[in-house]
Amino acid sequence: MSRRRFDQAIQQMREGGAGARADAFDFLREHADAYVAELIAEFEAESDVDLRCLLLELVAEARSPEALDIFRGQLDGMDEPLRFWAVRGLEMLDTREARQALDQAEAEGLIA
Repeated sequence: MSRRRFDQAIQQMREGGAGARADAFDFLREHADAYVAELIAEFEAESDVDLRCLLLELVAEARSPEALDIFRGQLDGMDEPLRFWAVRGLEMLDTREARQALDQAEAEGLIA
């Protein structure tokens, strides 16, 4: 996948109307596995909470072990939607490490 197309989709998500944002999200969801590193970098650099949630959802859709640390990092955050997508991302990973992170977060009372 082209980096140019990725950048265009991210720009549409930031500046486009509802339809353009939905189209860009759909494109990125379809190709999330090809853009995992880029999505993680965009998530880490983004300050808008709504866009961060969408980006974390896309990272979860990629189901990549590369995302393990980003999900772990959101488990103890104060932002409920980000924590939701972190849990969902770990569930979707379904690896031993992801299950351990979920078990630990539950034992610490971070998630129910």
